[in-house]
Amino acid sequence: MRDLTKSPWLRGGLLLLAAGLAVYGLASQWTQVQDALARLDGWDVAGAALCAIAGLGCMLLAWRALLADLGSPLPLPAATRVMFVGQLGKYVPGAVWALAAQVELARDYDVPRRRSATASLVGMAVTLVVGLVAAAVTLPLVSAHAVRQYWWVLAIAPLAAICLYPKIIRFGLDLALRVLRRPALEGSVSSGGMARALGWTVLGWLCYGAHAWFLISVFAGKAPHVFALSLGAYALAWAVGFLIVFFPGGIGPRELALVAVLAPVMPSASALVVALASRVVMTIADLVWAGAGLAIGRRRQTRPAAPSPPAAPAGTPPSQALDPQPVPRRGADGPSAGR
Repeated sequence: MRDLTKSPWLRGGLLLLAAGLAVYGLASQWTQVQDALARLDGWDVAGAALCAIAGLGCMLLAWRALLADLGSPLPLPAATRVMFVGQLGKYVPGAVWALAAQVELARDYDVPRRRSATASLVGMAVTLVVGLVAAAVTLPLVSAHAVRQYWWVLAIAPLAAICLYPKIIRFGLDLALRVLRRPALEGSVSSGGMARALGWTVLGWLCYGAHAWFLISVFAGKAPHVFALSLGAYALAWAVGFLIVFFPGGIGPRELALVAVLAPVMPSASALVVALASRVVMTIADLVWAGAGLAIGRRRQTRPAAPSPPAAPAGTPPSQALDPQPVPRRGADGPSAGR
């Protein structure tokens, strides 16, 4: 992993690979995507995209709050670059690329690796738990079919919520790292830091639910209960995609879960359109934020050089040239004498 820091060519190559895979995910489904977009109103797609971008922005602020609580506050432009350029790694097969990329990018801003890894792992845990709780609260009210099919995901929501207590979440992550023979996390998130992260994460999930509502309401209507269905369905689908780590970016399991949850309340073809459109919108939101991070670039802060002393006149003794204005000493002849 240290080679990522030493070799800018390797880092650039991985970044291009991740971005290429994300774009390929769009192009490979373009026929179905084109058909889906033809059925959806342009304003609904635009609204979904804006909500997805806003939701990712809230998740950025949650991660930034955790990192600041651990002792490494980052300016918003730097945090944007680290989180979203690094997050493109989730489109590379394998479960650790996004985390590894964020850790190495944070090193550009003098954030210790263990500290940035702690913030990212805790941030992922908070996002997952809030999503599970959202699904557990909303889906039983609107979709009995989803409860029967994905009861195992909903069943762990109460336990997951308890695990957000800072000491418990640190113990759990340290235990997992010990099993993986990795060093323990650095420090612990305070209750205040966790509360701030939870606040931003809840707001982010509401934005995610709104993005799904813009798409689902085209086929299921705009009644209030449809928003609860949208939030719960997307939260459950996201959690399934996150927990099945073998698929990059949750591509595949997330769409299947979303179709399964929506099929009882709308035609299967419409549910498939929603799932594909949601994937496109979320991928575009990822690319928009990553593009912003790349445009920001790494800003190096350099200290201004100290001004050089004026040149001594010709013939000046070396001692006077080095110390042209000696500081008067107490007791010497001069204004301070006798004090």
